[in-house]
Amino acid sequence: MSDYWSIKRRLAEAINNHDLHRVLEAFSPDAVVVSPSGVAEGREQIAWLYEQTFKSFPDYHLTTWFEAVGCQAPMMVEWTATGTHLGPLLLPDGRELQATGRPITIRGTCASFVEDGRIKTHREYYDQLELYTQLGMCLTEAGRAAA
Repeated sequence: MSDYWSIKRRLAEAINNHDLHRVLEAFSPDAVVVSPSGVAEGREQIAWLYEQTFKSFPDYHLTTWFEAVGCQAPMMVEWTATGTHLGPLLLPDGRELQATGRPITIRGTCASFVEDGRIKTHREYYDQLELYTQLGMCLTEAGRAAA
């Protein structure tokens, strides 16, 4: 039996190093990632999701501050992500938000299920409004005029 937590920790390290090859090694070929950014099925889509993050935030960094090591199904982690918005960010409606140069700090959690030594399902939870507000976005046109 493999050490599931070492898989999860290697994923975090690969993300912090922006090492897409090592990120993908952590996932099974048919893995599914679900996040506020969208759903990615399989390594090709997962790669695209992480590429977008690294392009939007070239200094993207995760700091894990809690691991629920008492269980392995799912493996739950709480984290803080930081970065500077220096590249285009794809928005839910398909538009791109061009680089704002603004720093971000968002808190989130994730749950991962491992099968046969690789992550099979990974779910990320964070507040998109927290992210978009830090990037200077507003919910309404009236809010934009006031900003």
